[in-house]
Amino acid sequence: MTTAPTTTRRPALERGRPVEPAELRRRADWIRLETIRLIGQAGLGHYSSTFSCAEILATLYYHTLRIDPAEPAWEARDRFLLGKGHVAVGLWPIFADLGYFPPSWLERYGSPGSPITDHPDMRRVPGVDFSSGSLGHNLSVGTGMALGLRLSGSDARVVVLTGDGELQEGQPWEAAMAASHYRLGNLVAIVDANGFSGGGATSVTMNIEPLGQRFEAFGWEVIEIDGHDVEALVATFDSFPPPGSARPVCVLARTRKGEGLEAMVAAPQAWHLGVMSEPEREEALAEIEARMGPR
Repeated sequence: MTTAPTTTRRPALERGRPVEPAELRRRADWIRLETIRLIGQAGLGHYSSTFSCAEILATLYYHTLRIDPAEPAWEARDRFLLGKGHVAVGLWPIFADLGYFPPSWLERYGSPGSPITDHPDMRRVPGVDFSSGSLGHNLSVGTGMALGLRLSGSDARVVVLTGDGELQEGQPWEAAMAASHYRLGNLVAIVDANGFSGGGATSVTMNIEPLGQRFEAFGWEVIEIDGHDVEALVATFDSFPPPGSARPVCVLARTRKGEGLEAMVAAPQAWHLGVMSEPEREEALAEIEARMGPR
């Protein structure tokens, strides 16, 4: 009688996994490289918005979140909601690397019928806790998830990454009010505050500053940091209060749209949506790879 071979299942990834800051910086630049490759493959995408949150995504998925890529629906996992869904192109390389789906999926990014596209789809992609939908919805959905987890006695945390452009809408502020009312200390909003939305500078289209004071007025604990400083991100994420605490947390991450490429930082809105020419792509790759250096 023969027995089936046994397979070793990768254990769940717990919170606070050890990782060197240099590795997180490399991961952020790797996300930028993959973003350039995937957008070039698809012929359309959002560079500068993705680049502004690359360090945030790297720190969350390689250090902070409690997740199990082998069991994406694991009840004890931390939930992550991508409010600024147009930056999903920066999330897909991470998902393939961690094992949520095969790396071969990346080669179909943006193709007709591909499950991974410009926005996350919870019905088609393992590990996506909620689709992005119309921007501005995810803080409301995250508030509902956090309340449900609280009522079920779970110690899971809900993290929502939102852009500052979304906060020009009314619905996120209704969610902010509800989250503090229900004392949801298991809810974290990370604001990628790069100062721009699709319509231009947020200070011009609809000023939302002072953001920190506004969240504080709604009863949130606010921590303001440089969103590209991985040491600050790690320290901040490690200092989150226990999920059973009573105040939701807002991490106000000040970032630069297009961070990682000098030309994008200088003209962030020009790179909000589009595709690089071949010379532009080669120049961008060279700049990032030179910074990364040899492993």
